[in-house]
Order: sequence, then structure tokens, then C-alpha cells
Amino acid sequence: MLKDGHWRNFELRKHVKVVEGKLAPTLVLKNATHLNMYIKQWITANIWIYNERIVYVGNNLPQMETEIVDCTGKYIVPGYIEPHAHPFQLYNPEMLAKHAAKFGTTTLVNDNLSWLFLLDKKKAFSILADFEKIPIVMYWWSRFDPQTEITNEEEIFNTEDMLDWLSHPCVIQGGELTGWPNLLNGDDRLLYWIQEAKRKGKPIEGHLPGASENTLTKLKLLGVSADHESISGEDVLKRLTLGYQVGLRYSSIRPDLPKLIEEIIELGLTNFDQLTMTTDGGTPGFYEQGLMNVCIEIAIEKGVPVEEAYRMATFNVAKHFHLEEQLGCIAPGRMANINILTAKDNPHPESVIAKGKWIVKNTITEKLPTYINWKKYDIETIDFDWEMSLSDLQFSIPIGLEMQNDVIIKPYAIQTDITVDNLPEERDDAFLLLLDKYGKWRVNTTIRGFTKKLGGLVSSFSQTGDLVFIGKNKDDMLLAWQRLKEIGGGIVLVHEGEVIAELPLQLAGKMYSGNMEELIEKEKLIKEKLLEFGYQFNDPIYCILFLSSTHLPYIRITQEGVIDVKKRELLFPATMR
Repeated sequence: MLKDGHWRNFELRKHVKVVEGKLAPTLVLKNATHLNMYIKQWITANIWIYNERIVYVGNNLPQMETEIVDCTGKYIVPGYIEPHAHPFQLYNPEMLAKHAAKFGTTTLVNDNLSWLFLLDKKKAFSILADFEKIPIVMYWWSRFDPQTEITNEEEIFNTEDMLDWLSHPCVIQGGELTGWPNLLNGDDRLLYWIQEAKRKGKPIEGHLPGASENTLTKLKLLGVSADHESISGEDVLKRLTLGYQVGLRYSSIRPDLPKLIEEIIELGLTNFDQLTMTTDGGTPGFYEQGLMNVCIEIAIEKGVPVEEAYRMATFNVAKHFHLEEQLGCIAPGRMANINILTAKDNPHPESVIAKGKWIVKNTITEKLPTYINWKKYDIETIDFDWEMSLSDLQFSIPIGLEMQNDVIIKPYAIQTDITVDNLPEERDDAFLLLLDKYGKWRVNTTIRGFTKKLGGLVSSFSQTGDLVFIGKNKDDMLLAWQRLKEIGGGIVLVHEGEVIAELPLQLAGKMYSGNMEELIEKEKLIKEKLLEFGYQFNDPIYCILFLSSTHLPYIRITQEGVIDVKKRELLFPATMR
């Protein structure tokens, strides 16, 4: 068992005894044609596994009795690695990990932002330890900013806690750095955190959409190691030439990977060593067919050499995080995360091994126990012990939020009469309310582009866990609130006095408790209903999440009020209830 990233001495001695023939391996993959990441060639060998670790790769077979699986005619690659997961997108981290592993993604590098909002540091580190018990490898990154304006930012993001997070052995990078404008504007506390991460050998992930060469250069000088925000092949090459590790994104709101690969190949790129791929927190339905297996398939189809495509989802990731001695290749000493394929160019495994255990064997998925006790951390349904009324649904400010796409929002001058109880269907405006999860404050405005006729929506799924209300009819919005209270958090849609769809999020109002297949079906219904009622874009779930996200242009609704992101100006403050 790994502890603090290393096996104990007595375990290392056992691993050597297995090679010496004094102990039996727990599993042997015989005649395994595997991709060697160091020479970029397929070679055939026998792979010995002892518990969680690969202990031998070569021509010999053990003399002691053990489980031997003949892999003749199969192709073996390392378990895939998702380098940039947001494991709280309606699903919970354990659910995502189990689902990902079924498709061969056996390592996730995860955002820690929700832990910062949900748990104190001691409990957060305790739950990280619990995640080490599951057969999927779970690493984390340490956020430097909340991605929104919150009233207690200094309390959550302080130097003492930040250095403790960066020192944690399961935390392997700093970022993602959405607050980089502050860094360029002289935030020395942020620079100190970055430098401390780099001193510990942990890279810094950027968040730099549209950044110029000048900006990229300055951020490289200040310590940023990597970026996953390229939107063109030229963006990719620009970052590569400046020394960045570049993640190519294929997510539910930015499925750019096919285009990016086409463009970088057209531009003449032949070296893929500094490239990785990421699904960047796709919504549940986007993961129906898996995670990195889908990205590898796209890369191969678009002309990336097969060996390089697998490296982009395995070895390149491990090397970037200084984990190549543990993950990302089939070699002695590495974690036994292994995918068994039917063909070299088919990245969808028929069998999956994670930490030496079968996750999928000959297309049959093994049943895994539940490892995380959410009640232990008081992560349960929400008990809303306060009420709201029509008085909370008073709208009068002159500026609303107009959606340009799922995540880009501009201000607009409200010309509709918003003092009424029911907004006319021929107008694009809908009421928008951000309400404190504890019932202490509210922010009232309007939104265009989200719905043409839906009576009411309420969601406890949001950036900070505060409540988002959207709708045309105040009575429907209040009914949605009553149903949300009954189910203890989630997303509820109401129209003409009837609940037409709901998605319960039993874990702190942010995460589903169940399996991914159930969640995908519930999310599909929510999306279908919102599209039916006039949602104009593709991903309403991400829209709801990002309404408060001040790392995106141009205007946001936050705990402080309506914010002009570029100018960092408070346009209209929150109202105390």
C-alpha cells in the first residue's frame, strides 16, 4: 500500500522476494504485447503483479501457483490518466472515479474547490485519506482563488491553509490559476503561494483563454507551468514554444480536441511529448461512453500516431506531475493500472485493472463497494430552516445578464416591466435571483437567453452552493423552492403549477448519491425540458454553475452583488433580507 506516495520498506522487500521466486505474484499477464513508453514500441512480455504494483516485466514465468491470464492477441497499455477533473459536476468524486475506471481511466487529478467550501481543512484531509482506499488513484490540486466574489474569501484562502494543502502528498499541483490578472497586478501573496508550490516540485496549472504572447511570457516568468485553454492550433503552438505543458480540451462546453489536433498537424507539429488531453469536468451525459478513452480515439482518428495518442493520456501526464516512477507506463515499480485492448487502435478496454484489482474482466464490470461515508463529514441533504416569500421576488434594477453562449454573459439594459408577477412569453427576459443558502441576502436581476417560457427553476447546484432561481412566473418559482426544500437540495423545474422535472442532489445540494447511469438519465431530462422551454445554447447545467464565476466575461451575479468582471466593479450590491 502506498503511503505519502511511497511503498513501505517491508513491502519493497516483498516485491523483491516475488522476483526472486520466494513469494508468488498475485496476478500474471502472460504473453502481453504492451506499449513501452520509453522506446515507443510494442513488445511482448509476461507482466507480474503483486497486490497494487507491477514487480516484473520480462520473459520469465513464476514457478509458484498464481492467477495467470493469457493475453495472446491482446494489447496492453497503462491505465489512462485524466489530468484535470472537476469531480463535483452533479456527480460526486467517488461516483466519477468508478465510472471513469470502467472505461480505462484509472487515475484522476481533481479540483479541490468544493472541499474548500464544504469542509474545514482537518475534515478535508481526512476525506482525502478515505479516497486513497478506493482502487482508483485520486490526486488533487490546490486552488488559489474561489473563481467568484465571496464574502469570506480571506477566511478560506489564507497562507497557513494554502501551504498545508500544497504540502499534502495527494496534492500534486497548484491552480488552476483563474485569478492570474491579480498576479500580474502585483498580488505578492499569490506569487508566494506559486513559488512555494514550485519549490515542492508541484507544477502550476493556468487558466489563460485568449492570452497574448506577452501575457503568456510574463506568467511563465512568474511560475505558471501548463495551460489547457487553447482554442486554436496556433494557441497550442504558441504555448508549446514558450515552454508550457499543453492540455487539449474535449469537454461538454468546449469539445475542441478534434479541431485542435487537425490544426496542429496541419501546422506541422510532429512532437507530442508536451501534450496531454482533458475532459475538464464534463457534465454527466458527456461521460456516457467514458473519459480519456474517448479522447484517445479522437486523437487516433485525427492522425496522431497510435503510440503518441496513448502517451498523451498516460506517460506525458505522469511525467508532467513527476509521477512517471509510479504511473503512466508498464514497467517494474509502477502502480498496476492496466488496460487490456482488443486492438492497438481501439482504446476502449475489454478489461481494466486498477491498483492490481480487476475493475472490468472480459467486459464484465466488477461490483465495487462504497468507500466514502458522506455522513461522517456531515455531507447530507440540506435542511433549509428558513422561508422565502413574494417579497424576495422584487425586481427593479436596470441592468440584466444577457447570455452570449453557455458561459459568456454580457450586460443589457432592461426594457421590460419587471415589477409584474409574470413576465410575458414574447419577451426574452426571465427573473434571476441569487439567494444565500442560509437565507441572509439576495441579489435580484434578470437574464436573457436562458428560457422563453419556463415558469420557475431553482438550483442548489451553483459555484458556491447558494440558490439560483430563474423563471417567468413568481408563483412557479416559489413552488420550485418548496419542492427543493422537500428533497433537500438539487434542481427543480416547475411550470404552470406543476413540477415537470427534478434532480435530487442529496450530498450538500451539489452532488448526486447513486450511480452515474441514473444521474445521466436524470440530467438528460432536465436538459430536454430546458431546451423545450427555450434554452438557446447547449449546456444549461454549466450555465447555472458559472453564473457566479468571475473568471469569465463580462458580468456575473455573486454573493456581493452584480459584478462587472473586467472592471472589477460592483454594479448593484446584494440586499440583506
